[in-house]
Amino acid sequence: MSIASDELAARLRPLLASRELVEKKMFGGIGFMLRGNMAIGTTAKGELLVRINPAKQAEALDRSGAYQMHMGPRPMTGFIAVDATGTSDDAALNRWIAYALGFAETLPPK
Repeated sequence: MSIASDELAARLRPLLASRELVEKKMFGGIGFMLRGNMAIGTTAKGELLVRINPAKQAEALDRSGAYQMHMGPRPMTGFIAVDATGTSDDAALNRWIAYALGFAETLPPK
């Protein structure tokens, strides 16, 4: 993991503390899992990784700092990344947390 990933995870943890999430190393960063489903996390580059409803991808990508997440050359369906402009403060992080958990809560447990 990178310093940037660790720093973003350190900002996320207190905002997620009241929720029953499991932390897991993944994607070179840290994922926060809700009932076995990845909801939100960090990437090795220190970006926020957000689980989204694929049907609402365009809406998610219109938000500040959001862009299509890729795994190598392939776009990752159901995930977007958010750069530092979209995660500048706790209020911005909380909006992304609510967005990600809102979708992850609709998924069946794994």
